[in-house]
Amino acid sequence: MNQAKSTKRATAPDAAEIEEIANRAYRRLPAALRRFVHDVIIRVEDFPGDEVIADMALESPFDLLGLYQGVSLDRQSVSDVRHDIDMIFLYRRPLLDYWIETGETLEAVVRHVMIHEIGHHFGLSDDDMDRIEAEH
Repeated sequence: MNQAKSTKRATAPDAAEIEEIANRAYRRLPAALRRFVHDVIIRVEDFPGDEVIADMALESPFDLLGLYQGVSLDRQSVSDVRHDIDMIFLYRRPLLDYWIETGETLEAVVRHVMIHEIGHHFGLSDDDMDRIEAEH
């Protein structure tokens, strides 16, 4: 008897799978965005840390899908000495909840968060980021 292969997962995607999705999404971003962020590191964690939750006055750790951490390009200066690495944090559990709630593909959710976090890196407005996302 031939059984159809199930497309349902037994477990939620782990951090490594989310990171791979993020890397694929990054490679498909418009070149105009991608060429400026080659030094940004993408990191996947289950939730934002306690300090981030407190600093952003989040009601729940599920309230934040991603976060850019570093000095945005619009505020960098050649005379400043950089001590930190620019990073985009993707928060796995909130991403997975959002994915389930919206019915969007996980790839689309991660891509959306990546565009917005990279947009913050460049100091773009939400309208600018929405336009970039709609065009590509």
